[in-house]
Amino acid sequence: MSVIINAVFPLFALILVGYVSGRKRLLGAGAVDSLNKFVVWMALPALLFQAMAQITWQQINQPGYVAASSLAIAAVFCVSYMLDRHRRGRLADASIEGLASSYSNAGFMGIPLCLMVFGPESLPAVIIATLLTACALFAFSIVLIEIDLQGSRNILATTRKVVWSLLRNPLVAAPLLGLAVAAIQLPLPYAVLQFTTLLGAAASPCALVTIGLFLAQGEPAEHHGAVWRIVALKLVLHPFITFVLVRWVFDMPPLWAATAVLLAALPVGTGPFMLAKLYEREPATTSRAILISTVLSLATVSVLVAWLSP
Repeated sequence: MSVIINAVFPLFALILVGYVSGRKRLLGAGAVDSLNKFVVWMALPALLFQAMAQITWQQINQPGYVAASSLAIAAVFCVSYMLDRHRRGRLADASIEGLASSYSNAGFMGIPLCLMVFGPESLPAVIIATLLTACALFAFSIVLIEIDLQGSRNILATTRKVVWSLLRNPLVAAPLLGLAVAAIQLPLPYAVLQFTTLLGAAASPCALVTIGLFLAQGEPAEHHGAVWRIVALKLVLHPFITFVLVRWVFDMPPLWAATAVLLAALPVGTGPFMLAKLYEREPATTSRAILISTVLSLATVSVLVAWLSP
C-alpha cells in the first residue's frame, strides 16, 4: 500500500496545487488555456521527440509484449467507441473517450511504480508502453479527430486538410522527427538532450496542475455516464484483456507479462484531457475520469501489486 501511495500522492498533490491556485485566482483567468498550450506545443512534444530519438531495437524487440499491449489498447478503444457511438455518434468525441479509456498513466505513475515493484529490469517494458500510448495511440486519436473536424464531401480535399493539419500538429510531428533521428542512428548532442529533458520534464506536472485549475472552475460534466464508463473500461476491462493476452495468447518473459498487466491497470493519464481541452470536446468529462480513476486505483492497483509482486 505504501508503494501505491508513494506513486499516487504526487498526482493528487499537483492536482490540488492547481485547484487551490484556481480557487484563489493566483494564475489569472487564462491560466488553463495558457498552461494547456504550453504542454501541447512545447513540453509534451519535447518529451515525445526525446523518447523516440533514443529508442533502440533492443528495447522494442519483444513482439509478444508489443502485440499484447497493442491489441489490449485497440480492443478497449473499440469497445469504448461502439458504446459512445450508440449515444452520440460524433467521431471526435468518441475518439477522445476511447483514448481516455485506453490511455494509461504509464509515464508519470507507471515508471516509479514498476521500478519499486519489479526493479530496473521492467524499465524497457514501461518505455514501450509509454511509446504505445503517448505516441501511437495519441497520433491515431488525433487522426480520427482531424478527419471529423476537417471533414467535407470531397474526399481528396478532406485528406489534404487532415494531412496538413497533422503535419502542423507538434504531438504528431515531434515523435515522427524523433523516429527519423533514431532510424539514422544520430546521437542527440548533449545540449539538445539537456534542452528536451528540461522541457519534457515539465509536461506531466503542468498537465496535472492544469487539471486542478480546470476543476476549480466548476464546469459540470454533461455526461456522467461517460465518466464512469471510461473509469470502468480503464480500471477493469483494460487489465483483464491484457491478462488474457499475456497469459494464454502471446509468449513473453514472466516479468514482461506482469508489467503489462500492471501498466494496463493504471488510471487514465493526462493526455486525453490535453486533447479534449485543445479541441474543446467536453474536457470536464476527461478531467473527472482522470480524478476518479486515480482515486479508485489506490484500491485496484494495490490488490494487483499484492498479487503480482515477486
